[in-house]
Amino acid sequence: MLEEIIRNGFEEWDLPLTEDMLRAYRLYCGTLQETNKVMNLTAIEGEDDTAYLHFLDSAAVLKSIGLSGKSLIDVGTGAGFPGLALKIACPDLQLTLLDSLDKRIGFLSRTCRQLGFADVSCIHARAEEIPAGLREHFDVAVSRAVARLQLLAELCLPYVKEEGLFVAMKGPDTETELEEATTAIKKLGGKTEKVLPYTIPGTDVTHSLILVRKIGPTPQNLPRKWAQIKKKPL
Repeated sequence: MLEEIIRNGFEEWDLPLTEDMLRAYRLYCGTLQETNKVMNLTAIEGEDDTAYLHFLDSAAVLKSIGLSGKSLIDVGTGAGFPGLALKIACPDLQLTLLDSLDKRIGFLSRTCRQLGFADVSCIHARAEEIPAGLREHFDVAVSRAVARLQLLAELCLPYVKEEGLFVAMKGPDTETELEEATTAIKKLGGKTEKVLPYTIPGTDVTHSLILVRKIGPTPQNLPRKWAQIKKKPL
């Protein structure tokens, strides 16, 4: 049962959980499953897998860094993970959801209204085409399963203010990606701070969070167009 999975997972990670949060997760799950029948939002189906692989996986960010009162942008958010799942668990999070597909942003806007999150900003834009006012604006930029770190850093670090964090949600093996991304992260004003492996409670699924601290400004000529980023990584 979705509520039990979330309750056990939050307890294992010593995260606060209220009945309002559980009701919000239930509503989000139901809306996601219904919409997924007519729109390709996620390959993960069923409430148990949604609870484990979307909701608890997203909560790993909250377990690892403090988000209360922070501004966060979820780059390439898809169906809202991890950003919207984090907002449920941390209601005072100042959240921006960004995705390049308009129908996904439409789904997220509707879901935010259903959840009562009038303060969430849902933006339809390509990550490399930074909307006005959002460059180096956020305390945290997070992205899950969008691209290899070397490319992802160029999409995400420009959104992060100095002393802020870029959080890349990755699989268990990060060494190769970290090595190939070293130059890019440095050029973008970042410095890899730590890698935090975790196992999703109730499963044997192991993922990692890569934390990159923004220690200097990103050059104004970055990010480049996506075709250039792919063809010639930094």
